Amino acid sequence: LATVIIGIRYQPTHALGHLLPEGTPVLLIPVLIIIETISLFIRPLALGVRLTANLTAGHLLIQLIATAASVLLPLIPTVALLTAILLLLLTLLEVAVAIIQAYVFVLLLSLYLQENV
Repeated sequence: LATVIIGIRYQPTHALGHLLPEGTPVLLIPVLIIIETISLFIRPLALGVRLTANLTAGHLLIQLIATAASVLLPLIPTVALLTAILLLLLTLLEVAVAIIQAYVFVLLLSLYLQENV
C-alpha cells in the first residue's frame, strides 16, 4: 500500500496512467477508473491475506499432527512413531513452502515497486 501511495505522491502522472489504457471508449472511462483504482489498492491487501493464509494453514496442520502424536504415544506407540515421521516430513514441506512464499512475496513486492516508484 505504501508503494502505491508513494507512487501517486511523487509520480502522479505515471502512477495514474495505469488507470486508463489508451483507446478506451469515452463511456467506459469513469467505470474503468473506479475499477482500476479499487484493483490498485486491493492487490497489496490480497498479497498479505494470501501469504498469511498459506503460512497459517501449514502451522495449524503441524500443531494438529503434533497433538495427535503426543496423545497417541501412551496409547499406541507404533502409530505415534508413524505420526511423528509424518510430522517430520510435513515440517520439511512447511520449510519449503515458507521459502517459496518468501520468494513470491519479494517478487511481487519488486513488481509493485517497479510499477509505482
